[in-house]
Amino acid sequence: MSPLVLSVLLSLVSAVAYATAAIVQERVAATVGSHTYAPLRSPAWWGSVMLNGLGAALHVAALAYGPLSLVQPLGALTIVFALPMAALFVGRRAGRTAWRGAVMATVGLAGLLSLTGSAGAGPLGGRERSLLAAGTLGVVVALFTAAHVVGRPVWRSVVLAAAAGVSFGIASVFTKTVAVEWTASAPLAQWPSLLVLSTLAVTGLLLSQASYRGAGLAAPLATVTVVNPVVAATVGLTLFGESFRYGAAGTVAALICGAVAAGGIVQLTLDRLTTAEDSLAVSDPGVSDRDSPRTQVGQGVDVGAVPGTRPHLEVEMRSRAVAGRT
Repeated sequence: MSPLVLSVLLSLVSAVAYATAAIVQERVAATVGSHTYAPLRSPAWWGSVMLNGLGAALHVAALAYGPLSLVQPLGALTIVFALPMAALFVGRRAGRTAWRGAVMATVGLAGLLSLTGSAGAGPLGGRERSLLAAGTLGVVVALFTAAHVVGRPVWRSVVLAAAAGVSFGIASVFTKTVAVEWTASAPLAQWPSLLVLSTLAVTGLLLSQASYRGAGLAAPLATVTVVNPVVAATVGLTLFGESFRYGAAGTVAALICGAVAAGGIVQLTLDRLTTAEDSLAVSDPGVSDRDSPRTQVGQGVDVGAVPGTRPHLEVEMRSRAVAGRT
């Protein structure tokens, strides 16, 4: 097997691992309710953490065998893999709008990453690292605060996912810096960068978990998938001396790809908003009173348990005429 084929296979398996982890995280968020620390007590959540670690390890291995221009765009397939896997394993089907948004986000991101070149610059200096860490902290805190101001749960989740993407993206930057400067003779010489890297990784993981609460799978996952490499690429362009390929034409093409990816996220968010509004309309007591027949005198009510395991007690009520009773 050639190194290029091996790199492609590792990238695809990495995307599947990330997609599986996202599905598990979304299911955990849907089952634990509003309890803040409940995911930490869930074995499934810790399984998603391991899957994320596996995806990261496979991604690094793929970079060892193939070029960055190939591996990074393939990583954007995570959202495309997640939708059919969610439909297959947890019965969460995506509509046309969600699929259109997923394809737009993936194509836009893949095009953007494929246009990003590398100048082979060295690692960041100590002052640059401090400024980058402080700036990242400020952005994440600002997004976290904005998420709690936003009224709609779906938009709140997208903002939290954006904060997670920023954390993961800058964590990738520090990973690159540590990898370049690490030596076996002084393994702990990079402990400040390792501390920042670990903090950002954990912060991104917790923010991404919070983003799945009340927003489904597609919109938060697409936001993290797009924001993460875009932030890393932006830092590469500004601090590492990287540039877009093909000069001015490549820059224009990259801007178009970025707009397409952003449009995909908007499509996924609007799809989730429409779904939430439809669910609200069905569950609205006012709508139910107008559209459904009322129980009349001379009718009884059958009460039965709803099949399946539920975190709270639920009952199902069906109208039934009571014979012989006035």
